[in-house]
Amino acid sequence: MIRVEKLVKRFGDSVILDGIDLEIAQGEIIVVIGPSGTGKSTLLRCLNFLERPDSGRLKLGDLDLDVAAVNAKDMLAARRRTAFVFQNYALFANKTALENIAEGLIVVNRWPKKKAYARALEILERIGLASKANAYPASLSGGQQQRVGIGRAMAAKADIILFDEPTSSLDPEWVEEVLGLMKQLAAERQTMLVVTHEMSFARDVADRVIFMEGGRIVEQGPPSQLFNAPRDPRTQNFLRKVLATSSSGSISANNDALSVSE
Repeated sequence: MIRVEKLVKRFGDSVILDGIDLEIAQGEIIVVIGPSGTGKSTLLRCLNFLERPDSGRLKLGDLDLDVAAVNAKDMLAARRRTAFVFQNYALFANKTALENIAEGLIVVNRWPKKKAYARALEILERIGLASKANAYPASLSGGQQQRVGIGRAMAAKADIILFDEPTSSLDPEWVEEVLGLMKQLAAERQTMLVVTHEMSFARDVADRVIFMEGGRIVEQGPPSQLFNAPRDPRTQNFLRKVLATSSSGSISANNDALSVSE
């Protein structure tokens, strides 16, 4: 179980996260949607302490942290329980695909190199890139680079994988191969918190969809409820704008609700 309580993050005078409460069960797939600049990515970064929250509590299994009082040891413990997939891949340009996957195991988990490389090769085989083990990021397609990024997250066997718009930097031709790998992880019930604009992925894969606006969770529920009958006008307006221009569905408004049809 992962629990976030009253999480607040400010940048100067701007409140980016305004008292977020969230529980995530083991094996649950949660997708976060909402307009740009509403705190979705910041939420993920705070859970991994890439950004340090100003206040609140974070519980990751038996780890219970007052986020305002964490030290370096606490942050390392949290990072061992979480894994992060970046929208821009964030691979080390001077390291091979194998080395990129092994790096976190060596640095964060303190694995011996031999053990880490063996695990990295297993992951590369699993994601269909064993032949690219010695390739550097510059020689890989965007889709392949992001699959290595996901493989790096998979290697750690973290309690939860945090995906920050993992397809937003990809050319359309590579989006499906990355989403396919994410769907495979979802089928294996890997706990996932995904920020994405891929509404079809949210409808097909998520156990729960969260709509955020203004640094707050406005509404959440199973995809069938949130996409077909959102309750809050802000959710309705967002989905009307997003899905009206999406090739994945069409919308009709009916008594303040949205009907999405394939």
